[in-house]
Amino acid sequence: MTSMMFDLKGKVAIVTGGNGGIGLGMARGLADAGADIAVVGRNAAKSAAAVADLTPRGVRAIAIAADVTDKDAVAAMIDRVGSELGRIDILVNNAGMSIRKPPHILEADEWQQVIDTNLTSAFTCSKAAYPAMKAGGGGKIINIGSMMSIFGASFAPAYAASKGGIVQFTRACACAWADDNIQVNAILPGWIDTDLTKAAREQVDGLHQRVLSRTPAGRWGGIDDFAGIAVFLSSKASDFMTGTAIPVDGGYSVSA
Repeated sequence: MTSMMFDLKGKVAIVTGGNGGIGLGMARGLADAGADIAVVGRNAAKSAAAVADLTPRGVRAIAIAADVTDKDAVAAMIDRVGSELGRIDILVNNAGMSIRKPPHILEADEWQQVIDTNLTSAFTCSKAAYPAMKAGGGGKIINIGSMMSIFGASFAPAYAASKGGIVQFTRACACAWADDNIQVNAILPGWIDTDLTKAAREQVDGLHQRVLSRTPAGRWGGIDDFAGIAVFLSSKASDFMTGTAIPVDGGYSVSA
């Protein structure tokens, strides 16, 4: 009975930014639970490598090159997933970026680029996936927030605004689509060892040691730490959970 609660065989998942970092970690978890995967990203070589990583797990996996800030590209991506994989059950809005500058230095176009990539893309992809999920009898949407959904940082005004917005967007969608049996939840990653945070460690003095000293688990997270939460929020096990924002941070957010 327990294994059936987490079984995703016959389900189809879209993971934006699924060709690396946390997105790839979640895609691996979903594939290991039986879901077919559409990896969406702009880097075709990285997406091809992700598909090569996922297909030996016994599922179908396809790579789709799409700019998730482009409404027409998102519509075409949704159509292709439907035609090639047959349905859409799970959407992971993971695509993200950051420009690390304090607010008095950040330019308006840089602000907009971060907001469009991190927040508006989640709206665009969710809206585009909604009809297929509703027609299929329900679905699961997972939005990726951040510790910056909770805390402030002098070097991340646009990123923090986008990730705070992700939590409120998640709650709005959860309320709007509950009658359609679509559950919408957010994950708030802590400090995870990825290409994005590698750049942060290079740009923010002392960040590495501050993270280690505050995290009760005593380490940075790895991308495979997100496999389990992705499966849980995509499976029947979480059918009565919606509108939540769950930290996956080794205890960082509860540590003084």
